[in-house]
Amino acid sequence: QVRLVESGGGLVQPGGSLKLSCRASGSIFRNNAMAWYRQAPGKQRELVARVTIRGATFYADFVKGRFTISRHNAEHTLDLQMNSLESEDTAVYYCNANIQETWHGPEADYWGQGTQVTVSS
Repeated sequence: QVRLVESGGGLVQPGGSLKLSCRASGSIFRNNAMAWYRQAPGKQRELVARVTIRGATFYADFVKGRFTISRHNAEHTLDLQMNSLESEDTAVYYCNANIQETWHGPEADYWGQGTQVTVSS
């Protein structure tokens, strides 16, 4: 069974930086698009950034120029470098991956348990 585990969250002051990491493990035939989402209290979960298996990236407007998403296909890992953090970035950040477990099986979306990022002075 596929499992995603995030790490790297924490408390940081406004203007500071954090790096989130996610590792996928288990039965993985193909790891397609991977992404970071976030959910702030009282708000819906929203897409932060996505990267395809070929490395094409997409960023939400609210993080463009501040966050960088990257992946390492051989290791099934995903990173999110977050710079110039703002209080509005406070949220639980979730790793998401679209994975095919076997060559003949379907693709499915998997989620990590989430990691808290708090931006506060």
